[in-house]
Amino acid sequence: MIIIAGYTRTAAEARDNAVAAHAPMVARARIHHGCLDLAISADAIDPERINVFERWADQASLDAWRKIANPPDVSRRETHVSLFHTEQAESPF
Repeated sequence: MIIIAGYTRTAAEARDNAVAAHAPMVARARIHHGCLDLAISADAIDPERINVFERWADQASLDAWRKIANPPDVSRRETHVSLFHTEQAESPF
């Protein structure tokens, strides 16, 4: 399994529009083969932060998605996003 997680930062007045601009892409990703979850969302306490979370079944699925993702062109000041490979998951509760 592949997990992509982290955040980007943008101007506070541009954040909500940037998140909304990603909504069509998020909807397409969630029905794409191999996408287990994908979310791009506004942070609850930081008005400049956009949280990014993706979970993919495998690298081939992620690679296929990247070829057609066509993300919106939005302004970012910083990006702190990492890709993680994992073979195991368990309930945190």
